Amino acid sequence: MREIERLKEAILKDYPRLNLESKFSFKCHPGVSCFNACCADVNIFLTPYDVLRLKTKLGMSSEDFLSEHTISPFDENLKYPVVMLKMLDDEKKSCPFVGPEGCTVYSDRPWACRMYPLGMASPGEDSKELDEEFYFLLEESICKGFDSDREISVQGWLENEGIIEYNEAGEKYKELTTNKFFTEGGNLRPEKIEMFFTAVYNLDKFRKFVFESSFLEKFDVADDVAAKIKDDDVELLNFAYDWLKFALLGEDTLRIKSDVAAAKKQELKEKNKLKD
Repeated sequence: MREIERLKEAILKDYPRLNLESKFSFKCHPGVSCFNACCADVNIFLTPYDVLRLKTKLGMSSEDFLSEHTISPFDENLKYPVVMLKMLDDEKKSCPFVGPEGCTVYSDRPWACRMYPLGMASPGEDSKELDEEFYFLLEESICKGFDSDREISVQGWLENEGIIEYNEAGEKYKELTTNKFFTEGGNLRPEKIEMFFTAVYNLDKFRKFVFESSFLEKFDVADDVAAKIKDDDVELLNFAYDWLKFALLGEDTLRIKSDVAAAKKQELKEKNKLKD
């Protein structure tokens, strides 16, 4: 994790900043001598949408995918749980989804893989440039893709690699994790960390929580919304973000049913009377 922090510092300080109109030359294909070489011994953080796409592609439950293909790094600076792709336990620390002919989950590969060789960064919460995200190139000597004469703009790369869809799917996650509770140093208790992890990564377990507990008896969830989140993982993930904003941050993203709220209010009133 310290190595990642050092890389972030170097990017903010030394890397040329690109915008959507900036152009670069790059093309990866089986003909380059380094093909697949970059798909080993790397730290790939998976977004909730990455996990959703990969577990669906592989026909796995979210529980099984998380257990078999991810690790959850521990770092005292982490404010919320994250997951990383687990590399194989071989000499190269290879990606489990790469075969001789390339990526076997290419249509559903993670955001970080789609972006390469582009990176995206923000100066950070302590900077006056907080909202000024920028792009940069990860030019590694091992990569021969840069020798290509194919020139493309940053915007063109985002469109061609399906990154815009992934960015849109991650907007609510970004809103959640950049909430001032986290940026101003807030910490979650262990049970809240587990709640966060389950809601955004273990969607199958979260769906059971919604439909096999008293959740729908307590919260005012419209019938059409309930129907969507019962069968659609993307809808469920967006609902999970709203749930976490309500449960962890106190935002007005869900409503408790009026009769439940009234009963709870009466219960608290009775408790206060007993204390008096």
